[in-house]
Formats: sequence, C-alpha cells, structure tokens
Amino acid sequence: MFTPATQFSVFLVNKPGILSKVCDALAEQKINVVALTLMDSVEHGVFRLVPANPPKARALLKSLNLPMTETEVLSAEMPNRPGAMADLCARLNSEHISIKYAYVTSGATGGRTTGIFKVDNTKKAIRISNSKRPGRKEKKVVRKNRAIRGR
Repeated sequence: MFTPATQFSVFLVNKPGILSKVCDALAEQKINVVALTLMDSVEHGVFRLVPANPPKARALLKSLNLPMTETEVLSAEMPNRPGAMADLCARLNSEHISIKYAYVTSGATGGRTTGIFKVDNTKKAIRISNSKRPGRKEKKVVRKNRAIRGR
C-alpha cells in the first residue's frame, strides 16, 4: 500500500566531507531517515532522502544553505522477499503508471523493506495500491531432472 512521503534532493559538490556534514547535522538534530540514495554525476552528487519528520528536516537542510528540491514521492512497505518489487511494479504497469525512479531500503524490522517511488500519477497509484487487484502472475519454472539426462 502506498502512502505519500516527502523527499528532499540535496545537491552536493563533489568534495570530501560534504556528505558527512549533512549526515552529521541530521544526526545532531535527531532526524531519522526512512530511506536514502546517493547518485553521482560529474558536477555534483544528488543525495535523496525521505525523513521521518519532513518539517524538521526542511528547516535543517535550509540552514545548511545547500541547493535542494522537495518532491512528493510514494512510500510502500513491502515484504523483504524475491518478487516483492516486481509485484508492485506490475500493479503500477497494469494501470499505465510510469515509474520515474525508485529505491528501497535493505530491510527493516520484521522482515519488511520500504520502497520509495516517484511516479507520474500519485493519486492513481495510491488508489490502485489500496485495491485488492493482484500483482504479477507467477511463472511456472519447469526444470529438467539432470540425473535422467545421463541415461
């Protein structure tokens, strides 16, 4: 099930210590980060984070005087198992919702993981995620018995 979330994209100059400065400030203010990703380009890195407390994170990030943007994304708690992401993507695809980008946590307590999705139609994605429609269909894998091959 999708829930709306606030994501901040902070643009960091590619110099030693810049990411550390942001992470230290988040830690000092006790701002928990639900999910994050860091991407590199020639000019700068893009540090995307979804905080547990967006207003507090917004104030802190503004005080650091770093260029940033704020975006509405969708958060989804998923089982931490093979195919969980495929199921969610299939549900969005079946309704012609385009996924612009996505990233997931490596796992949370209780065997769950959190996925962050930027889609082209957030309202429709939330609506269909609350329905009971199935995701992708399981494919049957037929394996030949290798022991028989040698006979």
